[in-house]
Amino acid sequence: MKKPNLIYIQSDQHNPAIMGCAGDPIIDTPNLDKLANRGTIIQNAYAASPICVPSRMAAITGLKPHQSEVWTNDQILNSAIPTYAHSLGANGYKPVQVGRMHFNGIDQYHGFSERLVGDHGHNHLGSSKNPGTHGELNGTAGPNRISLKASGIGQTAYQVHDEIVTAETVKYIDDLGNKKIDNQPISLSIGLMLPHQPFIASKEDYEKYEKKVGMPKIPPTLLDECHPYIKWWRQRTGIEEVTEEEIVRCRIAYYALVDRMDKIIGSILDSLERNGLMENTMIVYTSDHGEQLGEHGLWWKQTFYENSVKVPAIISWPGHLPEGQVLNSVVNQYDLIATMLDASNSPKLPRSNGKSLLEHLKDPKNSEWENIAFSEYCMDDSSVNDFSGNLMGNDVHAKEGGVQNRMVRKDNYKLIYYHGYEAQLFDLDSDPDELNDLSNNNDYLDKKNELLELLLKDWDPEKIHKRMIVLKDEQKIQQGWARNTNPDDTLRWELDPIKDSTRLD
Repeated sequence: MKKPNLIYIQSDQHNPAIMGCAGDPIIDTPNLDKLANRGTIIQNAYAASPICVPSRMAAITGLKPHQSEVWTNDQILNSAIPTYAHSLGANGYKPVQVGRMHFNGIDQYHGFSERLVGDHGHNHLGSSKNPGTHGELNGTAGPNRISLKASGIGQTAYQVHDEIVTAETVKYIDDLGNKKIDNQPISLSIGLMLPHQPFIASKEDYEKYEKKVGMPKIPPTLLDECHPYIKWWRQRTGIEEVTEEEIVRCRIAYYALVDRMDKIIGSILDSLERNGLMENTMIVYTSDHGEQLGEHGLWWKQTFYENSVKVPAIISWPGHLPEGQVLNSVVNQYDLIATMLDASNSPKLPRSNGKSLLEHLKDPKNSEWENIAFSEYCMDDSSVNDFSGNLMGNDVHAKEGGVQNRMVRKDNYKLIYYHGYEAQLFDLDSDPDELNDLSNNNDYLDKKNELLELLLKDWDPEKIHKRMIVLKDEQKIQQGWARNTNPDDTLRWELDPIKDSTRLD
């Protein structure tokens, strides 16, 4: 069989419920909906970590964060670890990537033969050469209360980035169409920044959703009644109390950003159609994690609640896989990559945990599938010095003793483990909003112990804590080197402060 074209589109921070094809009655996502109608939407896909870099590195390698030792957004994937791009290249593809990947370090390719637009961060963390900023929106891209206050109408550099990524992608596809290369399969990975905060959208997009988007479905738990870790996180990020005005404004802007992202994806899909490149083409759409958008009183990602740790997952391959299908099986995001490799008969990554979905997609009822997914979130110790000699307490993610959290979902049950705290247990069939913690209910003690044993079987929080301190010490040296030598970036898209602006009505 002729090798399929492979198109992998990954956005940043897209709540999987906010798509028309996922049942949201407000959002306008005709292009994602069309893609879902041509294929399968997977409703229970989980990121390997609810934060950018470890999730992305897990997706492309099939390794869990504790296997790759990439837990935080400033850690570097070992270049000796093969990615799916290496596998595709070994199989005769020319794997090309456009836009967001969030690679750290000197290796900005990790198996891709070409990258057309780079990431906006320094290749070498610690470097001060041409420092990019969000200008008047500085601080709004992180988990910080300022991102809620400075929300509304304006422009973000992230949207500018994605428009450039789209233009480069369309140009690349048009060039392929003009060359009419019949026997060379396409492998194209496209990385978008939207709908990641800042919660800022253009006037046109924002006004489209005014008076349509209301308050979150799940109200915030009173602070003193929160799980103690969640209480710490809300206090740490300044979201103990958020005004109704801020909540609605951020939610409107987020819906508008999802709408804009869908239009961007539509331009890419249109270019494939226009150039006759949709035949025998597998398209996968996903994101690196979700966005909580005020549910449970939480924002951004960083937790294991469904709106944060789940990802959208749509896979389309007309003529080969069912169309208009909704799959409720529990999958790990790296299973999508394993499916692409299987469909193209590319080498399986030797240590990958990914399982191909091909046979399961063709016949979900009569094919075997283990409904299990893991995710982990580990952060640095705030009592450890960073590379500048300051305590890690200036990193909002850091916590004294570090953070060692992990989740397992098996069938309809989800266990969330917080090292040093009581776990949480939810039955997602009867309690999809995760309001009823069963961890102290004796009727569920056996289920809790079963999942706890499964979660801790290959994962030692104490060892991870010690290992992360060593990795931070190594990182101090690398960042000190970058600060003093200011090496050139191999590939970078400049974050220009004039690209960010806000106007609050």
